[in-house]
Amino acid sequence: MTAMAPHVSLVLTWILFLALFPIAFFWLRRAWRIIIKRDFSEVALKRGEAPPNAAKYAPYAAAINLVGGVIMLWVIFGVATGLFEYDTWTAIAGVTIWSKFILDFALSRQARLTLGRKAAKPAKE
Repeated sequence: MTAMAPHVSLVLTWILFLALFPIAFFWLRRAWRIIIKRDFSEVALKRGEAPPNAAKYAPYAAAINLVGGVIMLWVIFGVATGLFEYDTWTAIAGVTIWSKFILDFALSRQARLTLGRKAAKPAKE
């Protein structure tokens, strides 16, 4: 008899499920820092820098992270208790992850939105 090798889809499923734990942790930790500690250093980041008016966008960033983190915990609970089938929990997790990335990107761009013309660059001498 030969030993059964794990199928690729099984391995990827386990990787996705185990990745939900650190994702939920980091998103909820970021929401905690924004809401409770009033630390706006990770709000609307673009190239690692927060905008000058980060406090204005902090409630939106906190909501994005809190909702995403809670959904991830819900998915973890659903998988652990057998509440969700494979297609359901992977769809919820995937849509949540992509939505979080897209909303964070949009918020970071909105925080730096300038209406009107940009300042002219100095001429080279």
